[in-house]
This record gives sequence, structure tokens and C-alpha cells, in this order.
Amino acid sequence: MEGIDVNAPGTTQLLMGNEAIARGALEGGVGFSSQYPGTPSSEILSVLAAVSKNMRIHTEWSVNEMVACEAAAGASFAGIPALSAMKQNGVNVCSDFLVNVIMTGIGTGGLVLVTGDDPSAISSSNEEDSRWICKWMDMPLLEPSTAQDAKDMVKWAFEISRLVDNPCFVRETTRLAHTRGKVVLGELPTERRTARFPDVWDMCKPAKSQFTSGPFGILHHRAHERLKRVVPLFEASAFNTYEGPEKPELLVITSGVCHLYCQEAVAMLGVGSRVGIFRLGTTWPLPEQAVRKQLERTTKVLFVEEIDAFTEGSVMEFAASLGGALAPRTFLGKRSGHIPSWGALSTDLVAQTLGAILNVPYKVAGRDAAYSQGLGEAAKMVPPRAINLCPGCPHRGSYWIFKNALAIDGRHGLVAGDIGCYSLGFIGAGFFQERTMHCMGGGVGVANGLGNLKEFGFDQPVLAIAGDSTFFHACIPALVNGVYNKANFIFAILDNSATAMTGFQPHPGVGRAATGDPAPRVDMEALCRALDARVEVCDPFDLEGSTRTLLDMIADESGGARVLIMRRVCELVRGRRDKARPYTMRVNPSVCVGDACGCNRLCIRVFGCPGLIWDQSAGRAKIDEAICTGCGLCADICPQKAIEREAA
Repeated sequence: MEGIDVNAPGTTQLLMGNEAIARGALEGGVGFSSQYPGTPSSEILSVLAAVSKNMRIHTEWSVNEMVACEAAAGASFAGIPALSAMKQNGVNVCSDFLVNVIMTGIGTGGLVLVTGDDPSAISSSNEEDSRWICKWMDMPLLEPSTAQDAKDMVKWAFEISRLVDNPCFVRETTRLAHTRGKVVLGELPTERRTARFPDVWDMCKPAKSQFTSGPFGILHHRAHERLKRVVPLFEASAFNTYEGPEKPELLVITSGVCHLYCQEAVAMLGVGSRVGIFRLGTTWPLPEQAVRKQLERTTKVLFVEEIDAFTEGSVMEFAASLGGALAPRTFLGKRSGHIPSWGALSTDLVAQTLGAILNVPYKVAGRDAAYSQGLGEAAKMVPPRAINLCPGCPHRGSYWIFKNALAIDGRHGLVAGDIGCYSLGFIGAGFFQERTMHCMGGGVGVANGLGNLKEFGFDQPVLAIAGDSTFFHACIPALVNGVYNKANFIFAILDNSATAMTGFQPHPGVGRAATGDPAPRVDMEALCRALDARVEVCDPFDLEGSTRTLLDMIADESGGARVLIMRRVCELVRGRRDKARPYTMRVNPSVCVGDACGCNRLCIRVFGCPGLIWDQSAGRAKIDEAICTGCGLCADICPQKAIEREAA
């Protein structure tokens, strides 16, 4: 397409789910958008940032989801429609603010929150279902099934938010976020709002501001009242659809992309005359009368949703409240074991479940014994590939340094880990060094506890790690806490100058804004020194020098929180910038003695860079020139010095 901001109403475009969400925000009149990058939702702000100057909207990569949500709310308070996107983990980060803003309201602008949930934790530390926060906090919730839904629902979400003076949640999942579909575009608004904060102090009429949630008076009832105003809108919503016979043998209640799985499964099984599908696009508050109408069609109901039994529980609660007014129903789903309570669903899984319930054999055309045998043979041809860090990744050098330094120290030191590319430190890619991993900032937080156990006889060195983007996102308070409480740990910031895990978005330490324009660069080194912490900076590709520095910091008798900044730009960023490789690498066949070396294939078995392979015919290590980035690090780990580098 020409661009997400093309003004061509009525035309059909092929959009990724995240692009459709961005387009829906534009059609909804968005003027302010903020986000911390988190897959699967990262592209939403990237798309908006690309058109922000033309559309005259503010876009920003915020330091974390809390600040992003607060900033968006501030814009809404002043009358500017605002959107803040995040992944499911980010919902936790901003929940403290959300639980208060639903009490005060969001002003006249409108506030839409988009969460990208990640069934099967494809790119996450967990597969948390974010929908529960809407039920907890009395926030309207919409769940798109297609890219068209995503665009239309986001636009409608702004209307709902303004109408009920409340944030409105739109929940996508990974499959929708990154799948393309046809989208019919609507009109782009031409009105430009003027920002003004309305609730200023008037000395003649002094009064408490509407945007304060306490401490005088209980405002919880306001949230309930606002949610009640959503109910008639949801009852009449065109996003709730039914397809199937008037009196189906089985009613399927579904939402999100699972609606597509159900449609495909019913068609594949040929049971369209027996099964009805009720798609809920407005999942909270539950449109009870619309649901009741569907429940009255049949006595057997199957719930198909990702990830938790959210809609299943809501419908069953409602059915129970009707008592004798509704004849007993058989409810099937996650509680009954018919649908898994974890992981992403699929058409195959739904078809198998429907087939078992309806006693209809499920067999995909063409998938006979020969197909299965051929699939098995093809699988044997695929070489095993371990999850690994990229060739030339500076984190490989960092973990090699951690491994060696802690082994030399000999006191069973440990690495408290974090979320990012370096999360692979808990497996072979990082030499199994990472011993804890929970959430962003969790490593340095855990180190605060471990670092204050001296009186209990604890003397193991504690090394906390986080990336540069994560440092700004979630680690500064924990570092302040460590300095203040004299916790004995070393905080290693793996500074690769990018938010590499989610697509190289900029952060406060790189000097570039979301739009690509120059921005002030926050000096993390100066920031840490301002806390009166010892700070050292090293290059993770300087294995010998960095190991000495780390050992010196471990031996520092002054204790307290110390900071080691391990600085080297991400290889993918460097490669795009410099094009050429730093070194040409080769294995000298006259020096590499293969299995006779005694190192037991250290370069392949332990170091594990994908650019190093084993030449079976020669019985020696070999450089894979198609993959090698020429970083030169492997030359320093070969005990025979058989790996050689030559400046390119």
C-alpha cells in the first residue's frame, strides 16, 4: 500500500494486524501514541511513528509501559485522543496507574490501550492472559478476530472511551498481530483538536480535581457506573455474530482468532448443520442478553478461547445467576478438559475436539499413512538447531567472561538474569550461567536480596544482568535500592545500543527518537556514578581484560552495589551500519588437530557460535563463511590458536 496514512476510504488494503490497529487509531483521530516495545505488539508504534509528521501526531518510545500509559492518559486529560500499546507483561507494569485512572476518568480525549498477548509464549517469558485486568478494573474489552476487526474495533474503542470516560482495552494475540488480511479503509478525520487541561484551580471556586483518585472519598462506585453505560453498546454490537442452524446440536462460543479456527474446523468436518458459532467481539462487560439468546438455542456449549477460561467463566457465572429461568446446560471447554488450558490453539486442535464431541472422524484430505511417513522422512533431513545467540553477538563474549571469572573465583557465584536476547544465558547459548529469570528488572531486584545475606553466612558472588533498554525500563529503582541498602552485588549492563529483542527500537541511551530524529542521550555511566556506585566500562570482546576487571570488582572489599557496563554494539546493528566485516576468519588446518587436541571440540561444543562448524570429512573445525560476521572473538578461545583472524 502507499502508506498507513493513505486517504483512500473504501479501498481494500492488505495489512498486518498491527498495521490495521495503527490504521484504526488514525481513523479514530489519535493525536498521541506511546509504547515500550514488546513483541507481538511492537510494530504498532513503529507504523504510527513513520507517519507521525505527516499526520501531525506525537509518537514516542517510552521508557516503560507505566510511563507510556501515564503519558497517554495525560494527553487524554487535555482532550487529545491517545493510544498506548504493550504486550501482556507490560499490562502488569502499568496496572498501578490503571487501577486509579478508572476511578477518575480519562477526560474528553479518549484512551485506548492495546495489549498483545502471546499464547504459547512464543516471544515471552510467560503466556499470561491479560483479559482478567479488565474484569478486575471495570474496563471495556474488545477482541478482534481479523485485521478488519482490529482496524474497526480500535476506531470504535475511542468512541467508547470518550462516551463512558474510561480507558478501553483491545486485546490481540500473536497470530493476529503478525498475520496479514484484507482491510477496507475508512475515512481519516480532518478535525484537529486543541489541547487544554480543563480542571485548573479556581480561587473563587476551590474544589478537588476530578483527576485525583483520593484520599478523600471512595470512587470505586464510579468505575462500576461507567461500565454499566457500556452494556447497551455491547448488547447491540455488530462485532458479536452468530452463524449456524437455528437450533444447533452444539453451540461454540469463541473470540479472537479462535473464531477463524472454529469456522475452518466446522467446514472441514462438514458439520455446519449441527454446530452454531457465536463469536464474541465484546468480551467484557459480558453482553448478557445477547449471550442468553444464544444459550437458549441449545443445551450443549463448547468454549474455544486463548489462553484462560475467561469467557467460559463469565458465561457460566451468568448462566448460574439465571437459576431456573434457564434449563441446565452442559458446558464444555477448559474446565472439562476438552480445550487445553495453556498454549496456542489451532484449526487441527479445534477440529479434533469437535470431532470427538460429535462422533465425527477427523481426517485431513491427503494426510494418509504415506503422508505421515513422508513427513517423518523429511523431518530426518532437517539438521538439529539449538536456540542460539546470533553470530557475533556481544552477549556470547559477556557470558564467556562471567563463566570464567566465576570459575576462577571459586565460590560458586551466580548470575541473576533478566528478559531479553541475553535470556538465552539460562541454556547452552549462554553456557548455563543464568540461574534466575523472571521479569524485566527482576535480576537486579533479586540481587538486592541475595546481596544482603552476609549475616546468614552467604559469601557467593552475585552478578545481576540486564540490557541497556531494560536498564532504563525497570532497573534504576532496584539499583538505587541496592546502593541505599548496601547490597553486595555487581550489576552488569549489557549495552549493545539497541532494544535488540523486539526490533532495534531506540531508547534513551542511543540519542534517537521514535521518528528517527536526534534526541538527547541519557548517559547511563554518569547516571550510575551519580548514585555513588563504583562504575567500570569494558568491551565484552576483550575477554582477558574484561575478565580481570570483573574479578577485581568481585574482590572489592568495600561491597555494595557496583556497576559493570559491558559495551559493544549489537552485531546486527553494526553490520547494517558498516556493511563490511571487521575480520576475515579461517581455521588453520595445519594447527587444528581436531579430536586429538584434548579440548573436546571446545569451539563447537562449548563456545557454540553458529559461524563455527565441524568439518566431518576433515575432522576439524571450520568457518561457515555464509554465517560468520567476522567479529574475531573465536580466535581468542581456541587453546591451539588454530582460529586466525585477518583485518578486512
